[in-house]
Amino acid sequence: MGELKPGRVPIAMVMTSFEPGGTERQMIEMVRRLDPNRWAVHIACFHARGTWFRRAAERAASVAEFPVRSFRTPLTLRHAWEFARWCRTRRIAVVHTTELYSNIFGLPAAALARVPVRIANRREINPDKTPAQIAMQRTAYAFAHRIVANSRAAARRLELERVPRRKITVVPNGLDLRAFTRPPAPKVRLRNVIVVANLRPEKGHDVLVDAAANVLLRVPDAKFNLVGDGPGRDALIERVRSLGIQDAFTFHGHRDDVPACLDAADIFVLPSRSEAFPNAVLEAMAAGLPIVASGVGGIVELIADNRTGLLVPPDDPASLCTCLLRLMADSSIGSRMGAAARGEAHARYSFDRMVADLDRLYVNELARRGALPVENPQLAAS
Repeated sequence: MGELKPGRVPIAMVMTSFEPGGTERQMIEMVRRLDPNRWAVHIACFHARGTWFRRAAERAASVAEFPVRSFRTPLTLRHAWEFARWCRTRRIAVVHTTELYSNIFGLPAAALARVPVRIANRREINPDKTPAQIAMQRTAYAFAHRIVANSRAAARRLELERVPRRKITVVPNGLDLRAFTRPPAPKVRLRNVIVVANLRPEKGHDVLVDAAANVLLRVPDAKFNLVGDGPGRDALIERVRSLGIQDAFTFHGHRDDVPACLDAADIFVLPSRSEAFPNAVLEAMAAGLPIVASGVGGIVELIADNRTGLLVPPDDPASLCTCLLRLMADSSIGSRMGAAARGEAHARYSFDRMVADLDRLYVNELARRGALPVENPQLAAS
């Protein structure tokens, strides 16, 4: 773990776990990329294990595990008290919580510890949240000074939940562009379709399966690659078999080499029913793939229809089929859209830009509350 240097501002990133996912990837990159001469980044989490945890921990000033299993037990209150004491002991100046459960757990406890700056994340639009969860999170937001939404769609959702607009800041996700430096090779025939997403109902894999059945009637050599895992896997496999199209589908499970998977594909699809700001679309853009995606949430902030991709209504297999057939019939359309998407991604969505935006937010909030350390001239001058 990183050596603690005098004058660095202690900041705590609060996470539930380090399971592979878009939110986790974004926060791990924050831990690894914040300037170590300015910030001492501590990690507080519910579950401290896994490859992704080790990747974050090697750059952290310290790691603390608060093994919350349920919010329905009094033990959680004890963990919250311990977290507050941990914040006081380390003189944490900024607490940044990352998603629903860490928001609910970390924000009130950080307020109890009188942490000067408390920041929450909002990275989804509640496709599967219960009214009780939404209410608990809204209560937790009352303890936050700022709520970082990763898209305008997520920001609008916050406003609908009666979060004051003055608290909301939009910082789009970032991407490691170094993994996408090689321009895509020209392709004459577009046949390999890929979707990168956890296998959950809101991702709309079932819509792709139904669309694929019709695509294969016209283009029998088309192939469909599903990268990701999740609770919907068995049902999807059964659906593919029931339609007799199992030979055209490959379920790859979780992969750590997503850039290589995208490089081997011709068309990227994301038929989601709800999205805040999908990292998978960012990666497909950076890889220069033509994209077909649902026109929902933050996707419409990423994809300009007919310029950097094709947008379709959610839950519409017929429209998805039409767009896939259009790209398969004329590879020049895909080449043009892929090149435009790649240029957009490389110009606007780097991790460096995201980290700089959040660094600036931390400094501004510390300054607003008179909590900037005078012994760190680098920070005060930023």
